[in-house]
Order: sequence, then C-alpha cells, then structure tokens
Amino acid sequence: MRRSDWLVNQLPPAMLQESFFRRFVELFQAQADTVMAHADNLVHLPDPRITPPQMLPWLASWIGLESVDGAGSVELQREVLRVAARTLAWRGTPFGLRSMLELFSGGPAVIEEGGGVWREGESPIDTAWVVMRVDSTGSLTERAFAKLVADEVPAHVRAELWVGDKLIWPRPAADPSAHLALPQPPTET
Repeated sequence: MRRSDWLVNQLPPAMLQESFFRRFVELFQAQADTVMAHADNLVHLPDPRITPPQMLPWLASWIGLESVDGAGSVELQREVLRVAARTLAWRGTPFGLRSMLELFSGGPAVIEEGGGVWREGESPIDTAWVVMRVDSTGSLTERAFAKLVADEVPAHVRAELWVGDKLIWPRPAADPSAHLALPQPPTET
C-alpha cells in the first residue's frame, strides 16, 4: 500500500520545507494517484468474478464467446464466462456440451453420441452424431438456445437438440423418417 504522500516525499529535504514545492508536487500527485489506482486494478480485470460488468463482453470475446453480450444479468454473465473458460479445452466434446447445456438450461442434460474407441476394423460406419436432451431452455428462447448449441457442436457432426419431447434443432424435416439431419444454423421465425 502506497502512502498518501508518496510523490511529495521524493522531493529533496530542502524542497520539502518550501510550501511552494510541496503544493506544486501535490498537484501531480493527485493525478498520479488516479493513474496508480487504475494500474493497481489491472491484475483484477481478467478475473470474471470481480471485473467490472462492462469488461465481461470483452473478456468473453477473448475466448470466442458471443453469448456474453451485456444483455443478461451480471451474475449469469459471470457464470457463463467462468464455465466457458473452464471448459474451453473440452469444447465440442460430450463433457463440454453437457457443461454448456446444463449451464444455460439450469438442469441436467443427457448426451448420446456415436464417438468412442474401437479395435481396428470394429468401428461402426457412422460415428459423427450427437443427440442432446434437456428439460428446458432456461431463460433463453428456443432459437437462442439452439444457436448456442450450434456454436458448440463440431461442424462435421450431425446433431439433434431435444427440449422435453420437442425437437428444436435442427427443425423437424418434412419427412418424419429423417433422423439426425446435418445441422444448420437456426433461422428466424
């Protein structure tokens, strides 16, 4: 912790005794205190738990997270950023998808997927699919929730997102026998 007269005390002893020099340097000290206070806080800016709310969208942009845009509650933005940063290395995996789904839905998520490890020659023909199930979209609309999921699912993976008993992504095809269609970004309705 700096003393309140840190800059004035750097004057030579003879100048400290002169009122003019003390007052002159105190003007600069007042300005420098503001700059130093900001510098002291720099170390805390990347911490989503304590950074000012205005910094949250900027921090989210560092990891490519568009869902933190300043529109939701500050607490939710902080939690989204914290979970996204913690699971960034798991993005596109069942663990990462489950973490993201549970965060936004507010409940448990079930992931069924075709990935795995097989002995040579024993792998199934089709392994690039995932079915995600949640009970709710939390505070998001179905479209916004589906958009978040679309950003998390790897591009080559066919996917379905179910909320309760309703398929919300991709939109149900005209052919009721169609299953695990190629994912497309959600469209306006």
